[in-house]
Amino acid sequence: MIQTLSPTQAAKSKMRVVVAMSGGVDSSVAAALLVREGHDVIGVTLQLYDHGGATGRAGSCCAGQDIHDARRVADALGIPHYVLDYEKRFADSVIKSFADSYVAGETPIPCVTCNSQIKFKDLMDTAKDLGASVLATGHYIQRLDGPDGPELRRAVDSARDQSYFLFATTREQLSNLWFPLGGMPKADVREIAREFGLMNAEKADSQDICFVPTGRYTDVIERLKPGALQPGKIVHLDGRELGQHDGIINYTVGQRRGLRIPAADPLYVVALRADRNEVVVGPREALRTRTLELRALNWLATQLLPVTGAQGMPVYARVRSTQPPKPATLHVDPAGSARVTLLAGEDGIAAGQACVLYEDDLPQARILGGGTIARAVREAAGLSRAMPQAQNGPHAAIHTSNR
Repeated sequence: MIQTLSPTQAAKSKMRVVVAMSGGVDSSVAAALLVREGHDVIGVTLQLYDHGGATGRAGSCCAGQDIHDARRVADALGIPHYVLDYEKRFADSVIKSFADSYVAGETPIPCVTCNSQIKFKDLMDTAKDLGASVLATGHYIQRLDGPDGPELRRAVDSARDQSYFLFATTREQLSNLWFPLGGMPKADVREIAREFGLMNAEKADSQDICFVPTGRYTDVIERLKPGALQPGKIVHLDGRELGQHDGIINYTVGQRRGLRIPAADPLYVVALRADRNEVVVGPREALRTRTLELRALNWLATQLLPVTGAQGMPVYARVRSTQPPKPATLHVDPAGSARVTLLAGEDGIAAGQACVLYEDDLPQARILGGGTIARAVREAAGLSRAMPQAQNGPHAAIHTSNR
């Protein structure tokens, strides 16, 4: 069993810590801070993909030059450094599910899967094998010790907060995770990198979809799913056929440009019918959504997930990484179905994206949990039937993670 200490306790008790080093400035500074505190630090870099052109592209990570950068930082800090080949695991767990989700008419977030399945699961096992008590990363999020155990909270730097991408972290994983950068702004991180003389102090931040070599995700999907670019119909909400598309994976909910449809008023993609290979368009008001059905809800709060019934539980929901949490209501019925009502509504929400739940909308708010959006119920009459359903249904098992 891994020994578990809080960051405060660990400041007095030096520990062996594995740091996930991507080659970027954030993970490098995380390692540097732990070295300065006197911990026995081991750097580990995961080679997740190798697509030739991606290895030298600005903003990439976990391949080619980035591995070289991580090694140079480890040498500068005087810590051991290992490169582990995780390409197959990454392809099976992240890239395949990414392609499957797009083909099903969803808009997935691969970073969520990578964090929960690769970094905080497989890499955590590697940390144990190396005799480490803790896995640390350069994510901008806070892990604090509350009265009932570890809590996950938004980062101090709200512009850098990554809680939207880390909602699937379980309480069990949280017990052995550290995030040294969660309490500081990005400007301070770069300044610390300069103080340590790290060669990547000014390096550009990595991009979300790191494994897309050309920036065209459709190239990856077509390679994994031959025939995914099958042409089909573009139809209006009222049933009229307006044109032809060249594959639904080229479209996302809320899209306006690139439809190539003559119309007196602007038209937007309001739904993708994967079962019919149709792109559904309509006026902007048809994008309005208030109700979200979630799958695989991960509950991080220390209190048990309540069965709320019709009344619901007041929460704050975040449906985009670039927006703050907004007032909402969580509904959970005895059968385990979970849905969220957005009190003010939101435009252009797509299945496959995340809905993250917070205790409030204040800085450093506690994360209660989150789930993947299985279905966004539009306010426009008749549109709900156009929305895609997840293959396993919108009400997959809820993961409470209360251990």
